[in-house]
Amino acid sequence: MHEVALAFFWHQHQPYYPDDLAHENPMPWVRLHGTKDYWGMAMLLKESPKLHATINLVPSLLHQLLAYTEHGHEDTHLRVSRLPADGLNADEMNYLLDNFFMVHPDQMIRPFPRYHELYKKRGLSVDSAEKARKRFNKKDIIDLQCWSNLVWIHPLAFERDAELAEFRAKGRNWTEKEKQWLLDKQMELLRQVIPLHRELQERGQLELTTTPFYHPILPLLWDKRLARRAMPNVMLPKYLESYPEDAREHLRRAVESHERLFGQKPRGMWPSEGSVCQGIIPAIAEAGIQWIGTDEEILSCSTDGWISRDSNGYLRNPEMLYRPWRVEEQGRQLQIIFRDHAMSDQIGFHYQRYAAEHAVNDFVGKLEAIGHATTGNAGHRPTLVSIILDGENCWEYYPNSGVDFLRGVYRRLTQHPKITPVRVGDYLARYPATDRLGHLFPGSWIQHNFGIWIGHPECNRAWDFVYETRQYLLGLAARKAKPAEQLARAWEELYIAEGSDWFWWFGDSHSSAQDGLFDRLFRKHLQNVYLLLGEEPPAELAHPIHEGQRRPKTYSDPTGLLSVKVDGRRTYFEWINAGHYVCGGSRGAMSMVTQGYISDLYFGFDTERLFIRLDSRGGPFREQLAEVQAIRMTFLQPRGFEVAISHPSRKTPAAVLSHHGTPVSGARLEAAADLLLELAIPFRGLTLRTDERVQFFLEVIKDQESVERIPHEGAIETSVPSPDYELIMWQA
Repeated sequence: MHEVALAFFWHQHQPYYPDDLAHENPMPWVRLHGTKDYWGMAMLLKESPKLHATINLVPSLLHQLLAYTEHGHEDTHLRVSRLPADGLNADEMNYLLDNFFMVHPDQMIRPFPRYHELYKKRGLSVDSAEKARKRFNKKDIIDLQCWSNLVWIHPLAFERDAELAEFRAKGRNWTEKEKQWLLDKQMELLRQVIPLHRELQERGQLELTTTPFYHPILPLLWDKRLARRAMPNVMLPKYLESYPEDAREHLRRAVESHERLFGQKPRGMWPSEGSVCQGIIPAIAEAGIQWIGTDEEILSCSTDGWISRDSNGYLRNPEMLYRPWRVEEQGRQLQIIFRDHAMSDQIGFHYQRYAAEHAVNDFVGKLEAIGHATTGNAGHRPTLVSIILDGENCWEYYPNSGVDFLRGVYRRLTQHPKITPVRVGDYLARYPATDRLGHLFPGSWIQHNFGIWIGHPECNRAWDFVYETRQYLLGLAARKAKPAEQLARAWEELYIAEGSDWFWWFGDSHSSAQDGLFDRLFRKHLQNVYLLLGEEPPAELAHPIHEGQRRPKTYSDPTGLLSVKVDGRRTYFEWINAGHYVCGGSRGAMSMVTQGYISDLYFGFDTERLFIRLDSRGGPFREQLAEVQAIRMTFLQPRGFEVAISHPSRKTPAAVLSHHGTPVSGARLEAAADLLLELAIPFRGLTLRTDERVQFFLEVIKDQESVERIPHEGAIETSVPSPDYELIMWQA
């Protein structure tokens, strides 16, 4: 095989949560990811000194870290954590019960018996915080305050600190004094984050890069019309004026703050969301940046598909992806690398369901295959494989926060004779790009377009609010109507509102339990522009941009009883009353580029059976899932039940219902596959009665591992219909 230079490029980012004018920070994610992922990812590198990598640190994240560690700032979660258990008022108790379980239950609650006990006592899907409050005594509250912070401390901290490990081992019945000790310990870890990264940089193991200061989509600041290149029919905002000077300011300040913190200017940059365009190249280069990274689909579009993947996911001309490129504009140039999004998605979305050893073997095996596929690489330059993804979000879905996987990968790579982990800047200094792109396609790392951030009515409305606020600010500045210091603070709030994260949560693409809060924070930053200048904000900024403070579920509910003949054929009227879930790649603050096997899940029932239908992506079910060994359906309610569908691409696959691993006798399941897969499960076999809840998810099993989950997180929830179900639905 050809030599492979592996570039791990971890992107560490959080939006700017604080409202500095109101001295409020409603979200804890900088602090919590700080003591788990930012500290932990750097510490994993420190214990593997031969592993070279690149970490991208967004300036707005670093600014917030320093606010905690140098200026004593706090967030609402931390304030409520510090309160004595018998000193919480009703609102604070409601906040605690609504927010202190906001983690991935399978990996961050269920492994810890006391936290799981409190989770069940809370009954999140059953009762409001108001109703659940009476079930929690003083000991419960202290334990919950501790556990909600404990699970956000990286496993390596417990390995290295015997006192911390002993604290966690106690598990329950902590005192107020012990709780305060834990929160102080949390701050100790947070204070280590920035110095730890600088230490790794200074010893030559880690390259640190940056992103425009508040993480804006640079091409949309440059020219919103660029969105039409990938989406010709997109509806754009009312106001299309460009803000190139704002883009330059985000770039200038990013480089300046990075140098101040780490003692040297960054060589590289991850443009926010991997968003690039030809016109922005000179501004990035003028800021002192030498190289940038983005997604492989941008390269594909920039080469008119010459470098692309076929229907099976195999690369055409793979050796051309696995090398740097050069892009030039107005006499300025940058080197550019393109992420292998399939390999990056394996880490971000799939390996969490593998046994760690199997995931390590699969990852290294894929790298070796790339080495073999690029043996014809011109010259002596090693094949450059760029693995670029968020360095914090995926690990909460891994057992042990991904430590076993990452340790295994790092160990194997540093011992491999043909694979060398590299810092991106070092590789480019030794093997500079020789291939030049004629024109860099405008797009992001998600589907090579800007559809997440512009085009939806909510996104467009948000952009128009930014424009109107900016025009107001420009008018005051031109008239010199306010002191320079006031204007500077107002501009700061506008720059914050230009960040990509607010737009991420508008529209239909992504949703979370905190959508309303993100909406409020975005509008609050724009309101602050007016307030800082002594003016009353426009009334429209007081109203949510999206309708309602909470988005609907990610799936629709059944609207009537079904009459299904289980034959695997596409019979429209059989499923017209079914609930429907569209399988997508979104997961909170992450988005998956590669697509799974399943495109749609339909579900419903008659009075005796639960019906499931799966549609495959790209063609008939039996053809598309030929290489899949099984479909597994896991019930969270009633707990312990599971359906295993073996060889689902067969015309009549075997479907077995089991309870805690034992087949349920007499449960007659029906399954059939053709254009789609249909499944019928008797409620009787699940020991369910009328109106009882049903919660489930499905997984696609290939090579003994789960490679796809439907829905991607959480579960589908419905209930057993009563005899008068259709009458009730008709009256509704």
